[in-house]
Amino acid sequence: MLIIMGSEKKTVILTGFGPFGEHSVNASWVAVQNLKQRNLLPNVNVHIEEIPVDYMKVSQIVPDLWKQKIPQLVVHVGVSGIADKITLEQRAHNLGYHRKDIGGKTPTQECCQEDGEECICTGIDMSQVSDEINKADNRLEAEVSHDAGRYLCDFSYYTSLSIDRSCSAFIHVPPLNQPYTEDELGEGLATAISAMLKQLP
Repeated sequence: MLIIMGSEKKTVILTGFGPFGEHSVNASWVAVQNLKQRNLLPNVNVHIEEIPVDYMKVSQIVPDLWKQKIPQLVVHVGVSGIADKITLEQRAHNLGYHRKDIGGKTPTQECCQEDGEECICTGIDMSQVSDEINKADNRLEAEVSHDAGRYLCDFSYYTSLSIDRSCSAFIHVPPLNQPYTEDELGEGLATAISAMLKQLP
């Protein structure tokens, strides 16, 4: 599947998470690699990065990616054990990070940024992105969520939104084959990113 974009290549950072808990193979990173390996966005400069499920490392890696790559869009992808659709997160939260990461740690004061806004919404209209996925000619389904879970997914999303809320996004995918295959997840990400880029200048 090829997603056709404009003539100028935009830079998109696309991240997935490493293993944690019951997710010895993290569907988010599998989906991200699938999109890149199959070149599903041929007219986009896609930079992929695997991020560990570690608060301190996320708080270092994510801002560094913004500085180094100067992207037009940053999309973080995570796995949700309760999701059965492509789930598009509209906002992220600053407080409530009491779940321990893979190193057994929580962030200072269990928040993303001291004195940060309680909640930040992305400037991207996720309902429009959801519509694009749902009308595509495949069996993928998407929905919009307003709670990214107060774990590393929410934490990474808030970190990016605090840098530039106009072009930051988060997508939750179901575990592999529950119900979507690796290829379907890669195609779902490509459709979502294409839809997001349409909303940006």
